[in-house]
Amino acid sequence: TSPFAWLRTRFYYLLIRLYFDQEFSVEEFTRGAKQAFSVVSKLLSQRKLDLLDELVSAEVLQVLKEKISLLPDSHRDALAADIDAIMYTTEGDIRIYYDDDGTKFVSILMCFWYLNGASLPDEVPGEAKVFQIVFGDESTKEKKHLLTANYEFQREFTEGAKPDWTITRIEHPRLLE
Repeated sequence: TSPFAWLRTRFYYLLIRLYFDQEFSVEEFTRGAKQAFSVVSKLLSQRKLDLLDELVSAEVLQVLKEKISLLPDSHRDALAADIDAIMYTTEGDIRIYYDDDGTKFVSILMCFWYLNGASLPDEVPGEAKVFQIVFGDESTKEKKHLLTANYEFQREFTEGAKPDWTITRIEHPRLLE
């Protein structure tokens, strides 16, 4: 990420700590986001959408139900991200906002790069290249794809609100479009 983006995210994290949650930790949030991404992506790939009620917003869940039913098996399998297969995680956009009723929200977009061994074609929809990594020698070679996903986490910080983060956006480019 650029130095400006890095400073901007650190400034927002400081605002979150100062005005919303003195206990907020970037490291703890990132750890929890990785775990949530792994769990949700596996449930998506297994079509167990009924188990996502507490983790994903109702609006996103409705869109996912439509999209998942249309996916070929290879693309559905490629959604699953084992937590040990997450190669890199970074913050995208961070927003602090209030709605018309004065309700306070914080949204953090997390970007994940993960390895997956699903049988994907070299060219996927949209004619975009998927990175492939081959492990082993000629007799035992295993092909993995380096895929990306963006999950947005939102939490309400109004007094009395539950201290839970909810996923309000799920993007798996070239897979879940």
